[in-house]
Amino acid sequence: MAVSAYVQAMQELFRANTRSREFPAHGAKVHSVAWSCCGRRLASGSFDKTASVFLLEKDRLVKENNYRGHGDSVDQLCWHPSNPDLFVTASGDKTIRIWDVRTTKCIATVNTKGENINICWSPDGQTIAVGNKDDVVTFIDAKTHRSKAEEQFKFEVNEISWNNDNNMFFLTNGNGCINILSYPELKPIQSINAHPSNCICIKFDPMGKYFATGSADALVSLWDVDELVCVRCFSRLDWPVRTLSFSHDGKMLASASEDHFIDIAEVETGEKLWEVQCESPTFTVAWHPKRPLLAFACDDKDGKYDSSREAGTVKLFGLP
Repeated sequence: MAVSAYVQAMQELFRANTRSREFPAHGAKVHSVAWSCCGRRLASGSFDKTASVFLLEKDRLVKENNYRGHGDSVDQLCWHPSNPDLFVTASGDKTIRIWDVRTTKCIATVNTKGENINICWSPDGQTIAVGNKDDVVTFIDAKTHRSKAEEQFKFEVNEISWNNDNNMFFLTNGNGCINILSYPELKPIQSINAHPSNCICIKFDPMGKYFATGSADALVSLWDVDELVCVRCFSRLDWPVRTLSFSHDGKMLASASEDHFIDIAEVETGEKLWEVQCESPTFTVAWHPKRPLLAFACDDKDGKYDSSREAGTVKLFGLP
């Protein structure tokens, strides 16, 4: 099979820039990394109860600020879909916090019922959904910071996401299913048996053509958004798939697990495009919104000095 011109170009680019660069971010392991919509900033959330924000310079990340206030681990964070200055963090301290990078202040603290583990911002910017350890998803008005709706689910809720059109809400669950609700009505539309075991993560591609799910069966499955059918599977990982990210053009999909590499696949063929070597399990991956640059964070130990100390670094692959 002929390799596409796109794959060849990307492989040449990655071959020229094979090294991943590390940047100190936190005093403990990094759970989540995310780019602002313009790609100028990268935020990270950590077990050390803080978030950090970096500016992307030509060939490196420069730490801009550290955001303190949470009383527990920052498990997930995300940026406003169209305002590059706002991001939100979810923590085990039963709050979410909205931050503004211009003032470096917390502009809102919203109390929730349980320990928060996942969070997403709706594509229209109006709503923040947060899921907790008790499988309750709370929908918060991003302007008034008040809860608009709350849903208790009878299954283990893993990751949550709106579709790009903002009219459906997706959840991956512990029974291997993808549950789809209408939005804003939150009426069940469909439940898809996606995987034989725990369905962990879900991501929508920027083009609105596909979404991908990752499972404890070590498979990544790619779904057609309109037909809701599985188009293909990626099976190069051996461990539960924890994190996924589509590249800005929707042509590459990065997936990671406890395997010591990040798989980069060409979406249309499922072929392996590249693998990024890691020394430990990867918790989080995020492609830059405009260029083939991958941010990620692993369960690193700072081996040089003390093997029990967590390194808390953020890594970039694809830098010149």
